[in-house]
Order: sequence, then C-alpha cells, then structure tokens
Amino acid sequence: MSTASDNRNTPANDIKDTYYKLHERTEFGSLDYPVDVFYLDLNQSYMNRIRWHWHEEMEILILNDGFAEVSTDDTTHTLKPGQGIIINQNVLHSICSTNGGNCTFYSFVFHPDFLFGHKQNYLQTQFLLPVQNLHLFKILVLDEANAWHERILDAVNDAIAVNLTKPFGYEISTKGHLCRFWSELIGRLPKTETAHSPKTSLDEQRVKQAMLYIRTHHADPLSLDEIADSVHISKSECCRCFSRTLQMTPFEYLMKYRIFEATKKMTEHRDNPMSIADIALSVGFNSTSYFNKIFKKFLGCTPTYYRSHKIPPAAAEGGAFSIPAP
Repeated sequence: MSTASDNRNTPANDIKDTYYKLHERTEFGSLDYPVDVFYLDLNQSYMNRIRWHWHEEMEILILNDGFAEVSTDDTTHTLKPGQGIIINQNVLHSICSTNGGNCTFYSFVFHPDFLFGHKQNYLQTQFLLPVQNLHLFKILVLDEANAWHERILDAVNDAIAVNLTKPFGYEISTKGHLCRFWSELIGRLPKTETAHSPKTSLDEQRVKQAMLYIRTHHADPLSLDEIADSVHISKSECCRCFSRTLQMTPFEYLMKYRIFEATKKMTEHRDNPMSIADIALSVGFNSTSYFNKIFKKFLGCTPTYYRSHKIPPAAAEGGAFSIPAP
C-alpha cells in the first residue's frame, strides 16, 4: 500500500502494470479462448454500480431484471428487460441501477482476436478494422422489437447459453454464434471509405490518465494540483474534464475511490478485521471522523454499521462478477 512518504515518480513498468489493472485486466477467459460470461446483480455491487472502467474486449450486456443506466464519457442510455447494449473495445463506461432498484443482467465479454486471429489478414481488414476504427461506434443499444437487433440478441443469447452449460464443443459453438453476431453487426454499420483512428476525446484521454494516477496514489495526501499536474493541465481544466466526462469533480472521484477501497478491506479482512481507524488511514484519510462522514455521505451508514450489516455474502465471496449457482 502506498504511503505519504512513497516516491511518486513511479517507474514506467509500474505505471504500465497499474494501467492494465485500471483496464480491468480480469482474466476474461484465456489466451486461447478469450471469452467469458458473467451474471451481475447490482445489489451486490458497491453503491449499486459497476464503476468507471474500460478494457480491450468487446462487451455485450443483456438486461434480465430492473432498469440499468449505461454511461460513456458523453452519453447515458437506460435499458429495460429484454434490451441489450454493445460496448466497443476500449470505451470508458460505467453501469448503475436506476433509483437504486433491483437490476440483474448478463455480461458477455470477448476479444475479437477469437474470431479474427492475432495477425493481420483479409478478414481483419474487411470486417474487424471497420468496427474498431468506426469513430462513431462506441455503444449500440439493442431492442428485441427491432428485427435486426433481435437477430443479434438471439446470437448473443445462444453464445451465453452454451458458455453457461458448457457442452462438449461449446467453444466451437460460441465461435459460430459470434460469427452470426458479427455478420449482422458489420452488415448494418455505415461503410467507411478510409480507415480512421479510434476516436477517443481529449477529455477522455486526460480523465483516464488522471484516474490511473488517483488509483495509484489514492492512499497519499493528494491535492488537486497533483492530479492536474499528472495530466499536464491546469486545475480548472482538470475539473472541467472530469465534469464533462464523469459528471463529478476529481476530488469527488478520489473520495469515492477511497471509500470503495475501504469497503474492499472490510470484505477482505473479515476473519482478522482491521480497525476503522487503520482502514481510514490505509486509504488516505488522516482523520477517522472525516472518514466516517464521507463514508456515510456515499453509503448512508457508518463504516461500523456497514461492516456489521451491509456486506452481501455473494459480494464478499465472488464480487459483482459471478455466475449464479444452478
């Protein structure tokens, strides 16, 4: 854990390692089979949300129950049961339930290399690069009332089903279902005459880098000056970037991240619990009373009460990304 006396000139390799963690470098399948399916219950997630993150894999969410809000740096979409959403590679996004209500859905995550391989070839050039380079395609909402969308949803649901039951040869079946999915998708996207670089706004680039810095140094006594300096912009511009992208200030993000880390420590050390004062200090709060105040502001209860009453067993054991027992 970082301390106030740590050297903040993090070596390049450490920055790279932390960057990949920020990328949500969960093991999505394996190198040979980069596919995974998760059942998510936002009631078992911190603050009923999946926090801001991005990853190299494409993700498809299919809502099962309740209503979900899926946000990127520049838009928010509300999903209802039966709808889905495609989130393109490397798109910064977060997911939360509306009004804190029940919300469950399946997340199907896969890397396009599973379909197109690692080396550039005709199929990559014709069918992968247009999706990766299409600068307007960040997310696509799918509604079963639309015949084209319904075909995409059917292919994804079939892929989810075989990955949950895992019959012999399910990997081949998955590839077939994903080929159906990709064929429907690429056939309807606008054709581009020339390849474009993936569009990431300057705001998003800056915020991602600042998020990395905050997550690396959240236990240190960070200032707005240091956060802004980490992305080489002024304090006011840093605040504007966060406001436009995440609809919060850098300080609010720092406080939420510290509280998130505190709830993790409460979960991870249940057999040998840390004191509230030690937890507060370990995530960057020098004052226990201020930690209690911020904790209650975000979660509506004190840390002591949360540890005693509010940690769902499923969240403690498997986190938000888990498959329900059959």
